[in-house]
Amino acid sequence: MNVTQTSFTLRALRKPDDYPGAARVLTAANPEWPVTPDLLAVWDGARDPALFYTEAVAEAGGQVVGAGGIGHDDFAFEEWRYWGNLAVHPDARGRGIGSALYDTLLERVRARGAREVRTMLTDAPHHDPGRAFLERRGFCVSWERYESRLNTAEVDLGSLGGLLDRVQSEGLELRSVAELADDPERDRRLWELDWLLFQDVPMGSALTKRPFEAWVRQEVEDPTFAPELSFVALRPGLDDPLTGPYVAYTTLMQTPGGPYVIGMTGVRRGDRGRGVAKALKVAAMRALAGRGGGEIRTMNDKPNAAMLEMNRALGFKRGPTHFRYELHLGGGA
Repeated sequence: MNVTQTSFTLRALRKPDDYPGAARVLTAANPEWPVTPDLLAVWDGARDPALFYTEAVAEAGGQVVGAGGIGHDDFAFEEWRYWGNLAVHPDARGRGIGSALYDTLLERVRARGAREVRTMLTDAPHHDPGRAFLERRGFCVSWERYESRLNTAEVDLGSLGGLLDRVQSEGLELRSVAELADDPERDRRLWELDWLLFQDVPMGSALTKRPFEAWVRQEVEDPTFAPELSFVALRPGLDDPLTGPYVAYTTLMQTPGGPYVIGMTGVRRGDRGRGVAKALKVAAMRALAGRGGGEIRTMNDKPNAAMLEMNRALGFKRGPTHFRYELHLGGGA
């Protein structure tokens, strides 16, 4: 990308025409987590229509050079809380594009009575300008999430087989989400289990339950989701009214850049302390190795010491720290 003009125009995102340009900007600004035009289209379509969301792009020389959006936080919904993100292509920085996008988006949510805005950046060097941008505008770090990484080629997965045998000897079955496709209640049971488990994850927020239809679009139907590499632990004979025989699960998603990402790993309270979560991760790692292997990334919040230790024991190594930034705008009771 080579944009030498100093002038730019802010305008609404034109769908689907602007998806390639927006994807190019977002990928250049955060190369470790690339996105594609198709993914942007899917993510737009998967948003809960009941929640507010607005976006804008900056154009210069006929190209999209900046993109941003802000809307309700569907994981921790409050009418006055918003989650935002913006990016400017590295070749177009230093011209006030980020400031203009920021001011425009912030004004839109201020007009709606916004009292808090959140976003997240890592301590990776390419995010240094973004963190400085936020801090100049009064954002403060409110939470830390640690990223860990593992390559299946660097782990002796054969030595972990005993863990799977031990869990199965206790009456649990480990099956991939793909293998459960014949269960007509699979998605609803996973939705209920996901909500049950997330309430015990120390995320520093009071979480809200996403509507079933939105959850399915955002999780199971997302093109990055790998159902054959995501595993569920079942206890045959158990018939919980919400989750049926499902007692634990772990999910893997494949990013456009190649690495896989663990979306969720959790176990119902009554089945904890038996190595089930670890066994699920091992099952996913072995399934991935059987397809040629690759890198797996996972994120755990700072207080989640048990999961951080489990990942370390499996061979995961610490990567970047993800910082949640908050801006408090005042107002309210």
